[in-house]
Amino acid sequence: MTALRKSAVCVLGTGLIGGSVLRAAAAAGYRSWGYNRSAAGAEAARADGFDVGTDIRPVLERAAAEDAVIVVGVPMPALDSVLSDIRLLAPGCVLTDVISVKAPVLATVRKHELEARFVGGHPMAGTAESGWAASGADLFAGAVWALGVDPGTHAESWTRVARLALDCGAVIAPVVAEEHDRAVARISHLPHVLAETLAVAGAAGGDLALGLAAGSFRDGTRVAGTAPGLVRAICEPNAAALLDALDDTLRLLGDARDTLAADGTLGTLIDAGYSERNRYDTLEREDITGIRPGDHDWHERLRAAGQRGGVIRQLD
Repeated sequence: MTALRKSAVCVLGTGLIGGSVLRAAAAAGYRSWGYNRSAAGAEAARADGFDVGTDIRPVLERAAAEDAVIVVGVPMPALDSVLSDIRLLAPGCVLTDVISVKAPVLATVRKHELEARFVGGHPMAGTAESGWAASGADLFAGAVWALGVDPGTHAESWTRVARLALDCGAVIAPVVAEEHDRAVARISHLPHVLAETLAVAGAAGGDLALGLAAGSFRDGTRVAGTAPGLVRAICEPNAAALLDALDDTLRLLGDARDTLAADGTLGTLIDAGYSERNRYDTLEREDITGIRPGDHDWHERLRAAGQRGGVIRQLD
């Protein structure tokens, strides 16, 4: 494996997550530039001193010339078009993404025959806001950045993307695509659906209910303030895993409803919820060390460590 080096970084899509990657990479000393389809978004980035254009051709030609890591930050519906451009203009670059599902992204990457240097990524960070104005260089500070270790992942490509994630302030959780999608269905996509549901159910109580609403309603509906189109783009590509999570949730709610109707209690749900929240609050993360990309079975060893909740805080 070649020595670590600080790559140039090209970000395609400079909304909340992509824009934050661009800001964080620049702050960490990377040569960085980007592309954004929206002229207003690109202009806002340029006003803040960042090199962001609306013509993808020169952006990708520069990426190819400088051997940049390309970070795809567009919504899932725009991925196919962007990958077509990458295949045409910069097929030899290391490629990663920050899209919230991994199996559909990996399938699309393979369709465009770009998998040789692809490393799937998903920073577990965000806000209810969107667009360049919501982005920040510190968004990933202390956050977990899921990074793909699917079979066939190239060791040097993985190392370059991992270094970028660490330099952005994150820690790395190694994952494979399908396991990632099942996990985020429960801790990211399901909360969006539940927040929308709580917002609707709460508002059904009228202005009095909304006027009395305080912290628990505010916190429980926070992500319902996310733009609807973005929520659909995040959740709907992960439909199969989200359906499983919704089925489990409906079963839990149904059991609680049945016991409340029968004997005035909420059954075991309250105690179980308290216990599992405490488990989350007290989870101790294993520091993953001693596994070098390129070593024998490195994909599977990192995958197993990630399944235990382990994270990489620095590269060996």
